[in-house]
Amino acid sequence: MKNKQKIGWNMECSFRQLPEPFYTVVQPTIVPSPQLVIANDELANSLGLDTAQFQTEEMVAVFAGNAEIQGIEPIAQAYAGHQFGNFTMLGDGRALLLGEHLTPDGHRVDIQLKGAGRTPYSRGGDGRAALGSMLREYIISEAMHGLNIPTTRSLAVAVTGEPIMRQTPSTGAVLTRVASSHIRVGTFQYAAAKQVVEDLRELADYTIERHFPDIRPENRYLSLLEQVIARQASLIAKWQLVGFIHGVMNTDNMAISGETIDYGPCAFMDSYDPQTVFSSIDAQGRYSYRNQPGIAEWNLTRFAETLVPLLHEEQAEAVKLAEDKLSKFAEIYVMEWLSGMRAKLGLFNQEQADEELIMDLLDIMKNHQADYTNTFRSLTVGLQEEMFNKPDFEQWKERWTDRLQRQPENAKAIEELMKRHNPSIIPRNHRVEDALEAAEKGNMAPFMKLLHALENPYAYLPEQQEYVAPPEDGTSFQTYCGT
Repeated sequence: MKNKQKIGWNMECSFRQLPEPFYTVVQPTIVPSPQLVIANDELANSLGLDTAQFQTEEMVAVFAGNAEIQGIEPIAQAYAGHQFGNFTMLGDGRALLLGEHLTPDGHRVDIQLKGAGRTPYSRGGDGRAALGSMLREYIISEAMHGLNIPTTRSLAVAVTGEPIMRQTPSTGAVLTRVASSHIRVGTFQYAAAKQVVEDLRELADYTIERHFPDIRPENRYLSLLEQVIARQASLIAKWQLVGFIHGVMNTDNMAISGETIDYGPCAFMDSYDPQTVFSSIDAQGRYSYRNQPGIAEWNLTRFAETLVPLLHEEQAEAVKLAEDKLSKFAEIYVMEWLSGMRAKLGLFNQEQADEELIMDLLDIMKNHQADYTNTFRSLTVGLQEEMFNKPDFEQWKERWTDRLQRQPENAKAIEELMKRHNPSIIPRNHRVEDALEAAEKGNMAPFMKLLHALENPYAYLPEQQEYVAPPEDGTSFQTYCGT
């Protein structure tokens, strides 16, 4: 079935210029009675799409995988990855790339279906997705966008009209995901594992043309490594600054574009504890909050290894060049993180003792099990937290007040800076779960209300207040991959 709607698609698939080992043409599995659950009008408008067409039978068929866009054949992309440190050949096991949409302002974005059926890379899976997990990716990815963190985004979720089996029967659903691309560290690992240098070179050239067109010809592959390292260091710093824990930082879940991708067992930290882990499958804490910067560096090292054949004719020299670039990751990350933490505390300039001031606050927060987001929120607008009456915090606050007074900016400017960097709301795990539970029972109202509240997390709006409190019982929250 070809899609004839004049919705505004401007589609092609440049990824298919790459050698065939990088993808397989796959048709989505037809579903019996698709219905649109939610569509992202704001994102659609930015893409130049006509949202008035979204409820049509033809467009719902596209969102569910029952129709193609302008006759372009969907593909499943091949990649590899280190999953919890173990290397595996992988691929899109339940995702299909419909093509690349060219936006009115000249950007190229992937349009991908997640949960559209089996592919050659499904490894025994059913290729399907549950409504709850797809809505979870929708709301978390849109929350990340609101937090100004680079991310894939969600255009729509459609139910399929058939159940899928997980621990219990669940409603089948398909997510339409928008990304700068789905090229991953694992895509390069896949190319390197095939040991065809020209295929690897074609992938690197394609990636540079798509994401880093300003890279100069001189050792362009080393510049590619440098640019990816810088983007990832900045991204992980942004995660840390809002207490976001990805949960499954496998190399196949690290996008070369620098966007957050694959919202499986992710969550936001409540009480501050660097060892926080949410994922049910991360028994050793490999992907804990405190480990995220180190894991990103480890993943980038795997990326650098794939580029070695392109960096220099002599392997030893290529390794040396790569190691020099990798050594910059920690420096960039710390610079980005410190800059963000200074802003969270209203600091416009730099002093040598700032890092100690920041780390001391975090230690106090950990000792008192203080809520991460609300601590900074209350510091921003002058509210009280239980921790604020403790002697160690009062001593710290005196030091912070003295530090603020050593800069020329007035109290209003300080508050405005802090408001721009301390969200008043995050997608609290318990509130997200409540909204998903209602949605799975057919009531989308709580989900839509929470989604609206998360749209502008730095606005400090009255309607956000009801979502501020952490869970009353303080119970440990656990997430699952949702596959």
